[in-house]
Amino acid sequence: MHWIIYVVGAFLSWGMYGPALHKGQVQLGSPLRALLCVGVAYFLIGVLVPVIMLSSQGQLNGFNFNGTATATAAGALGAIGAVCIILAFRAGGLPTYVMPLVFGGAPVVNVLVSMALHPPKTAPSPMLYLGFLFASAGAGLVLYYKPAA
Repeated sequence: MHWIIYVVGAFLSWGMYGPALHKGQVQLGSPLRALLCVGVAYFLIGVLVPVIMLSSQGQLNGFNFNGTATATAAGALGAIGAVCIILAFRAGGLPTYVMPLVFGGAPVVNVLVSMALHPPKTAPSPMLYLGFLFASAGAGLVLYYKPAA
């Protein structure tokens, strides 16, 4: 169950991402300056940390084309998501609206894409579709009842 620690780290980090990004964008006076800073952070954390860790373990080899291409495409999807969030802020969206919609919609898309890539052996329970409805309703409730700024 050690993986749960990383799950908590991810939702805490991503939960703070939108408000911090919006604040930085406002302070910098430009969403593109904020995107550049995000890119620097991705490089420092997403490139240097694994290079150092893999090198220290003697594992900076063994890359194959398919795995590298797929993982790079996945990274591009993450970066495109960051760009979309920044552009949503630039267009006037606030973190209290943008992030609940992103985090309400992303799990539904994740399950649908996962099911397409790895079809279930049996038909999904109708409760899955109820879960989709609850995820959407939950995002709506968060938006509707958010505290006033």
